[in-house]
Order: sequence, then C-alpha cells, then structure tokens
Amino acid sequence: MTVRLKGPGVTVPEVVEVARRGEKVRLTDEALERMRAARAVVEHLAEGDPAYGITTGFGALATTTIPAARRADLQRSLIRSHAAGMGPPVEAEVVRAMMFLRARTLALGYSGARPAVAEGLVRLLNAGIVPMVPEHGSLGASGDLAPLAHVGLGLIGEGEVVTEQGVEGAAEVLARHGIEPLVLAEKEGLALTNGTDGILGTLCLAVHDASYLLTVADIVAALSVEGLLATDRAYAADLQALRPHPGQAASAANLRAVLAGSPIVASHRHDDLRVQDAYSIRCTPQVHGAARDTLAFVKEAADRELASAIDNPMVLLDGRVESCGNFHGAPVALAADYLAIALAEVGAIAERRLDRLLDHNRSHGLPPFLADDPGVDSGLMIGQYTAAAMCAENRRLAAPASVDSYPTSAMQEDHVSMGWSAARKLRVVVGNLRRILAIEWVTAARAIDLRAPLEPAAGTAAAIRPLRSRVSGAGPDRILSPELREAEELLSEEALVEPVEAVTGPLG
Repeated sequence: MTVRLKGPGVTVPEVVEVARRGEKVRLTDEALERMRAARAVVEHLAEGDPAYGITTGFGALATTTIPAARRADLQRSLIRSHAAGMGPPVEAEVVRAMMFLRARTLALGYSGARPAVAEGLVRLLNAGIVPMVPEHGSLGASGDLAPLAHVGLGLIGEGEVVTEQGVEGAAEVLARHGIEPLVLAEKEGLALTNGTDGILGTLCLAVHDASYLLTVADIVAALSVEGLLATDRAYAADLQALRPHPGQAASAANLRAVLAGSPIVASHRHDDLRVQDAYSIRCTPQVHGAARDTLAFVKEAADRELASAIDNPMVLLDGRVESCGNFHGAPVALAADYLAIALAEVGAIAERRLDRLLDHNRSHGLPPFLADDPGVDSGLMIGQYTAAAMCAENRRLAAPASVDSYPTSAMQEDHVSMGWSAARKLRVVVGNLRRILAIEWVTAARAIDLRAPLEPAAGTAAAIRPLRSRVSGAGPDRILSPELREAEELLSEEALVEPVEAVTGPLG
C-alpha cells in the first residue's frame, strides 16, 4: 500500500509500515495546499519587521537580524552546525520514522516550509535513502535538534547516508538516484529540526512491539502454568471482576483462553495438596494487566502527538508567526519512561516463572534444569542467567530520564526533556523483554514436553508448534545460544500469536 500523507490522521500502524516495512508515501493535494498557504505568510513576513527564524538568528542569537542576501546561508548553516551527533548510527527504521513524522508536521501547514521540503523527505523515503544519524546529540528540546539536522544534511546533499553498500556520501547517493539536493529558504532549517520526531518515532515502534509482546507474555505464561502443574482457578472471570482494571481483565481472559480444556491442568485439579501457586503464577494478570493499562496511556499520548503540530515558531494563516513551546518533548518523554518501567516488570515476573521451571525443588517433578541427564547435562540452567542479566539491565534502564535536565544555549533553553534518552532506553528494554520471553517460551515448552503423556491445551499446543519448527525439544545438551536466538527471531517475526488465535479466537 501507499501511505497518503495529508498531515492529520497519521496512526501508529502507518508509522510502522513506513519505518519498518518500507511502504511508500505520497503527499496529498490538501497537504500541498496547506503548505503553500503557510509559505505565503513566511514570504510576506520576510519583507517586513524581524521575525524569529525567518529574518533573525536562532536560540540565544535570536536578536541578530540577518540580511536577505544571507538568509539561505543562515538555514544551511543551521543544519550544518546542529548536525553535531556522535556515536554509532541509529537504526534505519528509527530514522525512517523520523523522516516520515517530520514530513507529517510540515504537511499540517504550520511550519511555513515550502512543499519542496516535505516532498524531499518523501523522495528520500521512497528511494530507500537513510541519512546517517548518530546515537548521541538530542536533549529532547528544542526537539530532536541534532538527529533531525543529520536528516536535513541528507536533504541538502551533505553528510552521510546508509545504503546496502554501507555508509556513503549523501551527494553521491542522491546523484545516483537522480535527486537534486534541496536549497533551503527562510524558516526551513528550523522547520526541519524543531520537532520530537525521533522520540515519537521510537515510541511508536515501541508501542507496536509492546502491544504484541504483552499478548506473547500471556501465552508464554500459560505454558509455564502447565509446565509447573499450576492451576488456572485464580484467573476466573468472577475473581478478576472484583478488581476491575481493564488490562488485568484482558490478561486473565487470555490466560483462560489459552489454557481452556487443558488435560495437564485438569490432571491435578482435585487432589493437589498445594493451597495456592506462587505470586509469579497467581499474580500474572495483575502484573501483565498493569503493563497493559500503562501501554494504553502511552498509546494515547503517542496518538495525541501524532495529531500535533510540533515546531517553533508556528506559522498561522492569520499572518502571525508565534514562538511557542510545542517542540518540548515532555509529553512523549514521560510516556517513554512509564512504558519502560512497565515492560521491565513484565520481564521480571517472566524470569521468576522460568526460574521455577528450572528448580527441581519447586517444579513439581521436573528434572533439575530440565536436563536430559542431570549432572552430565546442565539443560537450560544458563538460560536463566541470561534472562536475569537482561532483567537487571532493564531495572537500570527503568530509572526515568525525563526527570533530568541540562540547560543549553546560554540558558535560553534552560529546561529540556531528555526525551531522546528516554526513548532510546525504552527501545533497549523492549528488545530485552523480547529475549526474556523467548527464554521462557523455550523453557516452558520443554517442561511441557517432559510432562508427557499428559497433553497440553489446544492453545498451548498451538504455541509450541511454531517454536518446534526451528527449536528442538527435550534432549541431551547442545549449544543453547542458537536456539534462544531462533526463539527471539520468531517473536521478532510476530510468529506466535496468530497460530494460537487460530485455536482460541482473538486474544486481547
């Protein structure tokens, strides 16, 4: 499909399609007309009194008036000077999300940039040209200045871009694609750099991934319930209704659906001397559900940002150009920190479940570490170490970045959001959670293998099948890392939920 970019109405799924799957983008006639109208305001003001970013310098240099003959130099200098990032390249999908979202703001018609600027971003996207954006440089206000300036370099044919051949000069790659470098006019350097698009793009990708992984977490937890000969009675709808959090209800419903008709659960329903299961089993809906409710809040914040005009100054059709603070990243920075905290907890409880599966003192009849020949074989022992290491990292990353601030620009920009840092560490937390759940998946599936001849539920059996297509079941020790990596890749490919839903019906 082609994503029609009209400015308003962009959705998280559209960001994912463009950023991750390379969908083409087309600006609508309505967007082009809005940009032309705003540009007329800028061109009128360029002939009159000083206006920030149009006839003046930037930040602490806003009182410096720039003569007309130097204004193109001003905008080019802004991009060059602000492209001050350092460190390894940011992932291509994040850069593509930034480019798409910056074009989105320009298409709203409040930035005063010519349509050629948004068209240039779209042209790079559709050609698969990804500017090289270094990891470090953004404080999240005035927006993602350094990352977006590196994107701007690609537009003007300077700096570096990432291609299949590696990192190449932008001028050479643009020429190869028949794309003319853009010559910036008044206000357009600012319009390219004053936005939260790096934070928001990363957050949108995280929202998509977290939504999938929270359903995965429920499915994999159901496998652990069977592997541990635990009960599903705590997930009963009437018990859950006594604490009516919507995320908790959805998680418990998923667990009931996946475990429905389980012969393993039924095998010990009436003669089990255990009064209750451990918290990591019994409280799964409460923990997973709280993360779901957090995700709902974060998605709402992302959706609002996707409907927002993020720039400074804003160009209004009544002729005003007004400075404002819409570039400040606090709304998305706080959301990114909140989601990181929630997902760290989901990983923490998953690690506790898989640890129980490996401990023969708590696993109710399973061999130590699910080993084929305990003593000679170590089984999945060290998989738990790996999960614990990532849980520890997630706890560190759950410390919020958004409570920090470093004043910049000679104290003109004296409070910043640190939203880029919040979003970047959230991305690491999401990746760690995927890997932790992959380890639990491998562990719980092997535990169910070892419960034979007892049979799993139809839902849990469906969850094991895609794993077994690439990861063998119980047996003597073999190199564990490739099997865990295969499980992680299956989750990255979103290969788990659909086979389960084919049996259970839609999961929440």
